[in-house]
Amino acid sequence: MNYKIETTNESITRELAKKIGTKLQSGDVLLLEGDLGAGKTTFTKGLAEGLEIPQMVKSPTFTIVREYTKGRLPLYHMDVYRLEDAEDDLGLDEYFQGNGVSVVEWAHFIERDLPDKYIRITLKHVAENERTLEIEPVGARYEALCSEVFGE
Repeated sequence: MNYKIETTNESITRELAKKIGTKLQSGDVLLLEGDLGAGKTTFTKGLAEGLEIPQMVKSPTFTIVREYTKGRLPLYHMDVYRLEDAEDDLGLDEYFQGNGVSVVEWAHFIERDLPDKYIRITLKHVAENERTLEIEPVGARYEALCSEVFGE
């Protein structure tokens, strides 16, 4: 079952993500899609709060991966926008199979390197402070998690 949620400000988006973050487990993968300014990093900040990460989360645009290790679980925040034409094995499976939570912005650019199970969240900019989040859980674990967080 997919979910569609409307948010009307940044704090609602963060709270929603925080709620998801409290349920995440080691090895979980979230894929974030959306145009520039759609709220992908804002969403990740909320996930970090749910993972009890005290560090300030910033976009990993120029570093590809930012690692936040001081929390309930490590958070691996990836921005793979610049990897669109990468031919080599990127080694991201070490993160996906690691002991933390992986969040991948612009995941469609590395589709062939992604795990089989994940939550895909597409953020759409509707108006200045309004966003639509389309949430697609893939795999039984993620279906159960989303059902718990969003209801059926």
